[in-house]
Amino acid sequence: MTSEDSILASSSNSYDNIHPGLSHHGALAILEQSLDSLDSASDYYMAVAHLVNFPGNKTEEALLRLIETSSSEQAVNLARRKAVEVLGRLGVQRAIPSIGRCLRSNDHYLVENAAWALLQLNCQDVELHQEMCLLLNDPAQSRRVLIQALSGLEVHTALPVLQSLQDEANPGVRGAALAGVAQLSGDSSRLKELEDHLTLPNQMDRQSAIQDLIDCRATYLLPSILKAPVSPVFRLRALRTLWPGQDKSHAGLDLLTCLDSLMLDQPEDLVLAHCYDTDPTTLFLFDEFFGTDFSRCYLALSTLKHRPAEELWPVFWKRWQEDAYNDYGAHYFFIQLLGSVDVWPSAATATIESLLLEAMNSKRPQFSKSKVAACLTLNKHFPDIWCKSVQQFLSSDLIASWELRYAALMGLGSIDIGNNHEIFLLLKNYLSVQDPDPFVDRRRQLLISENRV
Repeated sequence: MTSEDSILASSSNSYDNIHPGLSHHGALAILEQSLDSLDSASDYYMAVAHLVNFPGNKTEEALLRLIETSSSEQAVNLARRKAVEVLGRLGVQRAIPSIGRCLRSNDHYLVENAAWALLQLNCQDVELHQEMCLLLNDPAQSRRVLIQALSGLEVHTALPVLQSLQDEANPGVRGAALAGVAQLSGDSSRLKELEDHLTLPNQMDRQSAIQDLIDCRATYLLPSILKAPVSPVFRLRALRTLWPGQDKSHAGLDLLTCLDSLMLDQPEDLVLAHCYDTDPTTLFLFDEFFGTDFSRCYLALSTLKHRPAEELWPVFWKRWQEDAYNDYGAHYFFIQLLGSVDVWPSAATATIESLLLEAMNSKRPQFSKSKVAACLTLNKHFPDIWCKSVQQFLSSDLIASWELRYAALMGLGSIDIGNNHEIFLLLKNYLSVQDPDPFVDRRRQLLISENRV
C-alpha cells in the first residue's frame, strides 16, 4: 500500500467490509490456521483486512501476534504489512513498540507501513523518531512516507535531513521534503516549486504533490490544485481539507463554483500534462480511457466530445460491451462522454438511458465517481426520468455519499419546476431540512436563495 493509498483508506471505510459473510470469529480462526491448511494463500491477508471492522482486545491480540511472528513466508509477510496498517487505523496505542520494531525489517514495504502507522498513532517515542531519521539515509527505503511521518509527528530534529532532500531527483521525495520543511520550520518560501509538480508527466507525482500541499496547508495554492489532471477524488479531498471554515470565497475562488466544476469534471477546467502530435483515431481515443493516467483520459475525452456522435456511438457501444462496463476507470470516462455530447443518435437513446440508470444505482464502491457523472448526465438528457429517480439520492438517511446528494441538488437547480408538481413538493420538503454535510447544505441554501420553492 502506498502512502497516498493509506491516506485514502484511513479517510474512507467504503472498502472495509468487502467480505460481509466473514464473521469476527471466522477471521480470527483463519489466523490460527497453518498456511498449508488454508483454502488460499491470500486468506491471511483477507482476514487481517476484515478485522478492521471489529475493534477490540481479541482483534488487537491477533494482529500483534501476527506482527511478532518470525515466519518469512510471503503470505505471512503480506498479512503482516496489512496488520500494521490496521493497528494504525484502529488507533491501538499499545502496538507502538511492536510496530516500531518493524522499522528494522528487511521488508521495505513493512517499514513503510510501520512509519505510516506510527504517524496515525501519534508516536512520541524519541528513539523511534531517531530510527526513522536514520532510515532517510537509505535510498532503498520509502523515504517519502518516512518524511511524511516525521513531519506529521513534528519531529524537529529531522529538519536538517529534510532540508537536504529538498533538491532530491525523485519528485515524490523532493515534494514531501519541501512540504515537511514548511511544516517544521514555518518557511514556505519554496512551496511554489510544488506547484510545478501538479502537471508532471507521471500521475503518481501529481497526486503526491496534492497530498504534500494538503500536509503543509498551502491553501493559497488551491486554484492550481483544482486544475491538476488527476482523479476528481484527489481534488475534492484537497478542497474539503483546505477550504477555510465557513468562507464562501477564498484565494479568488467561489466555493460553490468550485464544487459544481468538480462534479461536472470537464477537461477544459484542467491543465493537462499531455498533448497529441497527430490527430488520433477514434478507437485509439476510446482505448485511452482504459489507461491509468487521468491526464491522458481527460485529453481523449476533450478530443472525442468534438467528434460526430454518429461516429462515436458504434465504437462506444462495442468497447462498452467488451470491457468498459466492468472497468471502473474507463466506466467513469465513458459516462462522462455521454454527458459531454449534446445529442446522441436516436437509435442509442434507450440504451443510454439504461446505462445511466444502472450506473447511478450501482452498489459497487469503486464505481462511486460514475454515480455522480451518471446523475448529472441523466439530468441533462432525460430530465423526466431523472425526476422519478432522484428522490432516493437526496436523503442523508438513505445514502452516505455527499457527492451524490450535491449532484442531485445541482440537477434540481436546472429543472423547470413549474411543469413538474412532484419535484416542487420534493424540493419543498427537502430544502426545509438542513443537510449534515456543510458543502451540500451550501447548495441547498443556494436553491432557497434562488426562490426555487
